[in-house]
Amino acid sequence: MNIRLYHPQSIAENSTNLLSKEHTHYITNVMRLKRGSIVNLFNNEGEWESEIVFLNKDRVEVKFLKRIKESQKKNKIELAICLVKKNPMETILQKATELGVSKIIPIISERTEVKEINNDRAKKIVIEATEQSNQMSPPEILEITKLNDFLKNLDETTKLLFADVNSKDNLSVEKLKNFKSLCVLIGPEGDFSPSERQLILSFSQVVPFTISKNILRSDTAVISAISLVNFINN
Repeated sequence: MNIRLYHPQSIAENSTNLLSKEHTHYITNVMRLKRGSIVNLFNNEGEWESEIVFLNKDRVEVKFLKRIKESQKKNKIELAICLVKKNPMETILQKATELGVSKIIPIISERTEVKEINNDRAKKIVIEATEQSNQMSPPEILEITKLNDFLKNLDETTKLLFADVNSKDNLSVEKLKNFKSLCVLIGPEGDFSPSERQLILSFSQVVPFTISKNILRSDTAVISAISLVNFINN
């Protein structure tokens, strides 16, 4: 089994490094690896085949043997998501990471019931999803922002793809042209208010689109919308 672990510190070939407490626990107690076992350590600089050169229950040291993957260009797709309850939010973090988003922006709107997110837990989920999905860099999770502030600070070179339940427009290759980045916007479980929808649509770089004739839960909408954008964009 190929074990991949995210190592945020810089990696130099033939150097050694201690692993974090979480990775030490995982290697010694969960996977029960031994000295001499091979694991892959990665970050946005690339992926290295690495050997465990020291191991006890509290300390694991690895040697970076050789780079087996170069760094990858970050995906240009971001996700702006109105906060939802804990379980669907964790699904959203996991699936959005698996689908390759580079950034996740948690948003509070008028009908958002949840007002906070457990940042430590969120980072753990996206790192684990990055490890398991064979990617190199976990998405950045931004600070929670109000919808108005998010729209006000929107980069003019970003196209905001608004998954709008009232839209009958389909996404197309033409609509995704001439952008620096794409940001998919998903509303709360009760949808945006009429005034919020009007505000969103007032911005020139907003592209409203439909993902289903049915009303979708937020976690299903995220998976559907990002999969659609990936498909068209590729």
